[in-house]
Amino acid sequence: MRYAETGYNLEVDLTTGNIERVETDPELVELHLGGHGTAARIIWERVPPEVKPFDPENLLIFSAGLLEGTSAPGANRTIINCISPVTNYLAHSMMGGYFGPELKMAGYDKIIFRGKSPKLIYLWIHNDKVEIRDASHLRGVGAQRTAEMIREELGDPRIQVASIGLAGENRVYTASIEHSHSSASRGPAPVMGDKNIKAIAVRGTKDVNVFNAEKLFEMSFNSLKSVAKNPNVGDWMAYTWDDSFHHDNFSWGNSRVRRKGYWSAELQERWKQLTKRLLNRKTGCYNCLKECKLSIQHPGQPAYGAKCFSKISWHMCSFDELDFSWEILAVAQEYGLDNFSTPQTIALAVELYDNGILTDEDMPDFPENSKERFYYLLEKIVRREGIGDILANGSYAAARQIGRGAEAYEHNTIKKFEQLPLKLGKVNFPYFLMFSTGEKINITQIQGSYPQDPLRNPEKRQKFCDGWVAAPERFKKFYMEWEPRTDPSMEASCHICDWNETMHYIDDAVGTCAFLSSFRGQFGGKPAYHIYNFPKYINAATGLNLDSDDVWQIARRNRNLVRAINVGRGMRRADEKPPEDHWKVRLPEQEQELLSMYYKFKGWTDDGIPTKPTLDKLDLGFVADELIRRGILTGEETNVYEETTTLPAPTDEQLEAALYSASEKVRMAQGGG
Repeated sequence: MRYAETGYNLEVDLTTGNIERVETDPELVELHLGGHGTAARIIWERVPPEVKPFDPENLLIFSAGLLEGTSAPGANRTIINCISPVTNYLAHSMMGGYFGPELKMAGYDKIIFRGKSPKLIYLWIHNDKVEIRDASHLRGVGAQRTAEMIREELGDPRIQVASIGLAGENRVYTASIEHSHSSASRGPAPVMGDKNIKAIAVRGTKDVNVFNAEKLFEMSFNSLKSVAKNPNVGDWMAYTWDDSFHHDNFSWGNSRVRRKGYWSAELQERWKQLTKRLLNRKTGCYNCLKECKLSIQHPGQPAYGAKCFSKISWHMCSFDELDFSWEILAVAQEYGLDNFSTPQTIALAVELYDNGILTDEDMPDFPENSKERFYYLLEKIVRREGIGDILANGSYAAARQIGRGAEAYEHNTIKKFEQLPLKLGKVNFPYFLMFSTGEKINITQIQGSYPQDPLRNPEKRQKFCDGWVAAPERFKKFYMEWEPRTDPSMEASCHICDWNETMHYIDDAVGTCAFLSSFRGQFGGKPAYHIYNFPKYINAATGLNLDSDDVWQIARRNRNLVRAINVGRGMRRADEKPPEDHWKVRLPEQEQELLSMYYKFKGWTDDGIPTKPTLDKLDLGFVADELIRRGILTGEETNVYEETTTLPAPTDEQLEAALYSASEKVRMAQGGG
C-alpha cells in the first residue's frame, strides 16, 4: 500500500484524447517527496531544452503535494509547472483553496497534460471516471462564472474547478488560473490556454491512506489549534486595517514614486468602512482555520477573493483612490488576470504615453482620467487588440517590442518577471542573493524564514533567539552578531539565502502553505511548520524514516534539479541581477564577490551551473551526464556544495512549548476545547 501519495498520475494526451492512469515509482518519494520536486523530475526527463513553451511537447502539470488530503493543517497548495512563455525557463506557480486535496481524494497525485486539443475543452475527473468534455459554450466566459456553469452542468456544487478566463484563452502572459478565491499566475495560464484547456473539474470521495493515522491526527489536531491562536502565521494583510507600511514604502505608478506619509488615520478609517461595506465574509483554504482571503462584492459585479497584495496593487499603480482596487479586481479576476504583474504592465504603458514613446496612433482615444486609462488598457490586453497585443506579453517583452527607448522605462523585472515595486536605500546582501538567484523569480516565494532586520535591543534579540525553535543554531549566531543598519556578513548571507529557499522547496514538495511555514518564520520565529517538525509529519504520513537533515537534503536535490533544467535552457550568471535601480546605493564589486561566494557554497561553477560532484552527491548523476553531453559541463569541475546540518535540534519539549503557552496546556489537560 502507498501512504500519503496515491501512487497514480493522470496522463492526458490532448492531441489524441487518450487518458491513462499511470502508476508511479515509489522511490521518487524518497528522492523528491512530491509536488514541485517530482514535477521537476518529470519535466527534466520528458521536456528537453529544445521544446518551446507553446510546443505541444511542453507539459502542463498540476500536482498535489505529499501531505495534501491528510490531516496535516494547511496542506492545500496545488503546484503548477510547465515551461514558461515569459522566460523559457521552468514555471513555478501555485494556488490555495481545495483543488489539490480534492485531486488526491479522486485518486491522483498529478495531472500531466501533453499535446494540444483541436478545440476548447474541460477535463472532468470524478474518481475513476475521467473524460474530456467540450467547452465551446464556455469560450470567453469569465473564470469564476465558468466554475459555476460547470458545477451546474454536472449537478454537484462540491466540484472543485480550476479555470482560465478570456486572458488565458488569448495567451496573455500575465494571465492567471483561478480557483475558489485563489489563483496561480506567472506562466502556466497562457500555456493552459494554448493547449485549449478552459478548466479542470474534480470531485473525489476516496480515502488517502497514511502510515500512522493516530499519530498524524494527534500532531495535526494540536497544531491546528495553535495555528488558530498564533498571530505569527497566516496572511496578516487580509485582516489588518493598517497598511501604512506598503503604501508608504512601496513605489507607486511604474515602480518609481514613493509617497511617504500617504497613509493617515482618516484614510485608514475610510478604507476600513469601505471594505466592511463590500465584504461578504472572510474565507480560507482546505483544513486551515486562518481566514486569509476576503470575499468582496462590488455593486453590480460578481464576488471575488481579495488576497495578499492584490488589494493595493491597482490603485498604487494608477495613483487612484483606494476603492479603485476593489472595483477593478472584480473585472480583472473574472478575465483571469494576475493582479500583481498586470497593473505594473499597464502603469508602464501609461508612463510611455506620458513621455511620448507611445502616441495617439498607438492608443487612439486614450482617456485622460487615470481610472479610465487602466480600464482602456486592460480591455486591450485581454483581447490582444492593438497595443494590447504587445502589452499582453508583459513589461519586459513589451518594452523591447515597442522600442523607441521604452527599454529604459522597463526597470522592475528580474529574469523578465515583474517584481515587488520596491526602491530601497543601500544594497542588502541576503536579498541581493535571493533576488538574483531565485528561480521562482518572486521574492515572496524565496524569503521568509529569516528576519528582515535585527532587533536593536540586544536583550530582546536574545529573547527572540531563545524562542526561535525553527532556526538551526548557526542562524541564531548570525542574528545575534547582526547589528542594526549593517549587512549580515557574506558568509551569513549565503546561509540565509540557502535556508530561506530550502524551506520553500519543502513546502512546495509537501503542499503546505507558506503562510504557515517558510514565509512566516521571519515574524515571531514560531511558524507552524519548520525543519524540525516537518520530518515528524512526513514520517507519520508516509512511513519513511527521515530526519531534519534528510529533508534538507531532499530540498537541496530538488533545488539543483530545477537549476539544471534552467541552465540547460541557457540561464547563466549574466541573468542573475536585480533591477539596476532597485537599491539607490549599489556595491558592484562586493555584489559579484558575494555571488561567486554563493555559487561556491552551493557547489556550482562560477557561471552558476551545478557541478558533477554536487549532482553526483545528490543522486543526480544522470543530470550531470546530460549536462556534460550537451557541453554545459566539462566533468572536470571540482567544486561541491558546502555541508550544513540542522543539528543540534530542539527537544520535543521545546517544540511543544513553541506551539502552546503554559495556560493553554493546562486548559487542554483539563479537557478544554
